[in-house]
Amino acid sequence: MNDTGTLLIRSRRMVVQGGVREAAAFVRDHRVAEIGDYDLRRDADRTVDLGDLPLLPGVVDSHVHVNEPGRTEWEGFATATRAALAGGVTTICDMPLNSSPATTTVAALREKVAAAEGRCAVDVAFWGGAVPGNRGEFAGLLDAGVVGFKCFLIDSGIAEFPPLTREELRSAMAALAESGAPMIVHAEDPSQVATPSGPSYDAFVASRPPVAERRAIETVISAAAFSGGRAHIVHLAAGECAALISSAKAAGIALSAETCPHYLFFAAEEVPPGGTEFKCCPPIRDAVNREA
Repeated sequence: MNDTGTLLIRSRRMVVQGGVREAAAFVRDHRVAEIGDYDLRRDADRTVDLGDLPLLPGVVDSHVHVNEPGRTEWEGFATATRAALAGGVTTICDMPLNSSPATTTVAALREKVAAAEGRCAVDVAFWGGAVPGNRGEFAGLLDAGVVGFKCFLIDSGIAEFPPLTREELRSAMAALAESGAPMIVHAEDPSQVATPSGPSYDAFVASRPPVAERRAIETVISAAAFSGGRAHIVHLAAGECAALISSAKAAGIALSAETCPHYLFFAAEEVPPGGTEFKCCPPIRDAVNREA
């Protein structure tokens, strides 16, 4: 389709507001101008009938680590966005760490945007990073377009992206409250995390118990209540914390959470010996937790 062209696309299984039905979408200048019945007629440059092939809105992946700039062995944004498009993802939100420099300053954000320029197959948004001492960068990063800020409450494993203390989290969230930008949090309490007793996956899971998530989420809830800011828990792995999050939301605290496919599919007791590809933080827990 030309940049200014039109497209009429039909499907007997189109995902629309309210469910799945037979429908047609009329697209003008790469934007959906109209959703109508399956037999919708419009003077379009091109008409496509998908039959029973489903048509659904593009997915927004809000948690992507592109690994660029500063990682010349990766194609970075070109590869990441092409892979996203192949899977039906039409917007990605890039995380502020795992690239050098980390996106904790306006200058670092500009460097990352420059690396992405002209190389993206889908829409791209950026998270800013919240680390000790960079609160003065928040306003500039927001003006430059970041969608919010990511922080850790435990060592991230990356020297230039250290964790926030409880007090620093409160201060950072207070600074963001007026803007409405969310603080997204890797929620593990370092006081509840130990060194694994051995190389087995069971030992690794035991070293990062559910209470580590619970204590950290309690810290986030307290900071959100104190500041009036928005908070979001990333990659929730402990099923027992779902009720805690629901209770906080019911109490009017601006809190949300996400989990991940690997927590919903795998179970710790199914991880084979030496299966390091299953290592993640928080860890994959047992089948009972998975069901919860």
